[in-house]
Amino acid sequence: MSEAEQKRRPFRALVIDDDKEMRLSLAHLLEAAGWRCELLSGPPQVEQKINQWQPDVILSDVRMPNGSGLDLLHLDQQTPPIVLISAHGDIPMAVEAMRAGAYSFLEKPFDPQRLLRILNNAAERHRLTQNTQRLQERLAKLSGIDRVLLGQSPQLQTVREQIIDFSSTPAPVLISGETGTGKELVARAIHDLSDRADQPFIAMNCATFEASSFERMVFGVQNESLGTFMQAEGGTLFLDEVASLSPDIQAKLLRAIEHREITPIGSDKPQSVDVRIVSASNENLDDAIAAGRFREDLFYRLSTVVIDLPNLRSRRDDIVLLMQHFLAHYAALYETTAPELDAEEIATLLAHDWPGNVRELRNVAERRVLSARRGGGSISTSMRLENDMGNVPETLREAVASFERSLIAKAIQTHQGRMDAVAEALGIGRRTLNEKIVKLNLDKSELL
Repeated sequence: MSEAEQKRRPFRALVIDDDKEMRLSLAHLLEAAGWRCELLSGPPQVEQKINQWQPDVILSDVRMPNGSGLDLLHLDQQTPPIVLISAHGDIPMAVEAMRAGAYSFLEKPFDPQRLLRILNNAAERHRLTQNTQRLQERLAKLSGIDRVLLGQSPQLQTVREQIIDFSSTPAPVLISGETGTGKELVARAIHDLSDRADQPFIAMNCATFEASSFERMVFGVQNESLGTFMQAEGGTLFLDEVASLSPDIQAKLLRAIEHREITPIGSDKPQSVDVRIVSASNENLDDAIAAGRFREDLFYRLSTVVIDLPNLRSRRDDIVLLMQHFLAHYAALYETTAPELDAEEIATLLAHDWPGNVRELRNVAERRVLSARRGGGSISTSMRLENDMGNVPETLREAVASFERSLIAKAIQTHQGRMDAVAEALGIGRRTLNEKIVKLNLDKSELL
């Protein structure tokens, strides 16, 4: 990692030790070296902290009253490199730790400079691995953008050009468009094509925030949790549905953006943040300003450059092309042949106003493919939103897959993409949820 990248987003360490004095000593050593630390007294809650804070490395004692550091090597999730320390270390324990997947093992008392070298090497290795994974994710996300922005209309060509142009600048971007036009996917494309692509992209649905919880969720709590600003450090913070923010929240957000710093709850020391702001609204913000519901100064902070996403009814020449694309996609997913559209179905497509835009069209395409698999169906019947028995796949396995897709998609939408909450609501583990999302070919960004 280059010096500039290290400065942009300092390494993060999760320090676990039952000895409070040792925890504080390790934190002091790391923070003096430019690291950021979160402290725990034992293994419980480690998985939750990893999900919340996404550390680059875990530094843990081995023998603790409430668990062993060796247990961290068997967590049911992907973990960053684990460096173990122990006052009771011996060769068999070190061998066991390394075989189980520990990055390194040190015996107390240890040389502080050696510990820092090991931690830096572990964190750099973790970042490189993440960068490779992010590159793969970027390609997948960009293919998602291509699906939403598929079309030959001049409006779509303009949007594609704007994404390329604006991604290379640090200026705030405001994306406007109706529900279902792909605002978050455009925001992700801007991030993925920018020089921040190897840093986090954090999406924040402003419609879910209340004034009482805003500071906790956005600015974080000292020594407890990171807010969305710090989670996005060095990367992009996407503010969706900004028009829904209350006046009090707008004022707090404006100060954070203007001063490029936040103050976590419980701290009297502001922390500087380096994030690029991309926002979106399905409401006309000029109207919201005129009605006194949105601050004009915040609008100017957010809208240095603006991308207007066209609705589907304004580019009817693209409707049939999009439908054919989605029919082919879902035919491959359900291992069947894509149905051919007759003149009546094409007329039905072109006569519809598509209030749900591309998202609605995609759903119709999926229902059309499921109907065609049974040898029937039409575009007009697929447009019916009622989930009657005619839309049930013919085999039990298909029916279960269809039900799981529907249930998981609804949970993702209900919980605004917060995957821990989705897993809890469905009564399954996060790892199981991730596997099902991959297996069922669900795209979270297209559901939100």
